[in-house]
Amino acid sequence: MALTASQSEQLQHFFNHSKFEECGALITDLDGTAIHEFEGRYSIPQSVQLGLEKIYDLGRPIVLNTLRFPLSVIRTFGQEWYKISNAPIPTVLMNGSQLGNIMMDKEGNFLYNEIDAFPLEPSEIANVLEIVTRFIKNNDMDLLVFYYPRDWHQGEIIWTPVAEKIDAVEAKYMSASKVYSCTLENLQKDLLDQEICMIFLLVNVPQDRLMAYQHTKRNNFFTHKGVDKDFGAQQIAVHLEFDLKHSIGAGDSEMDSFLRSVGLAIHVGSPLLSIEGALPPIKANTSSEFGELLFELAAMQRNVIS
Repeated sequence: MALTASQSEQLQHFFNHSKFEECGALITDLDGTAIHEFEGRYSIPQSVQLGLEKIYDLGRPIVLNTLRFPLSVIRTFGQEWYKISNAPIPTVLMNGSQLGNIMMDKEGNFLYNEIDAFPLEPSEIANVLEIVTRFIKNNDMDLLVFYYPRDWHQGEIIWTPVAEKIDAVEAKYMSASKVYSCTLENLQKDLLDQEICMIFLLVNVPQDRLMAYQHTKRNNFFTHKGVDKDFGAQQIAVHLEFDLKHSIGAGDSEMDSFLRSVGLAIHVGSPLLSIEGALPPIKANTSSEFGELLFELAAMQRNVIS
């Protein structure tokens, strides 16, 4: 599918007025942006694959910036993406709380090599537990606590206050390494005995009761203060020595806060997304259209500006 004249003009304007070829990068969200999901199966659209290959050929870094945890990325997309990159894949994971590279060892096994991490402080974990405690005391037991240790081998761990629900939770969240139930005191010990990068609180209670819990939503992500996808993008830009203002970012939701720091933002499949970079954003209807934008970017030649 050919790009519109407006999309091409916006892309060319960014290319002409930036130093993308010299010090830029591509920073992209995965789900709903670079990855297509259909009936629970995930794939990289062909146009995205071709576009990524062209950006890699230019020698520019490509950074994955996603809420996913290391094992999730490795198991779901690692092999397919590695075939495109043929090199370690820089990542910003768990809402900016862990930076690293997905790598392959000599035996062909994938592993995660951490660059840096920004775990929650004990006081921040205590604040999350206070929220959970209020739900339990009010007998609102339909909630789950997902937590993600800094030790990437542990993956995703889920706590439920109702032991009888363990089997159902395991069946629903097959990405989890462990689903368990215990007392709040033991949960607190489990969380404080190790470094935790992110906690996700999933609440399923009627809206009228949820309103009683101030500032609590059905989906709550907790990271160290000031840590989000934008923070992670800024940190990895320092490590990889590229300039965000000369880079392109792509995302599909308000969680993709790194879009505000790049030179050009691409909004994929989300016409109401409001975050923009230094220039007005380009709107792409689908992941495949995003791939077309990458392909055209890689093929661009700088127009001489008199």
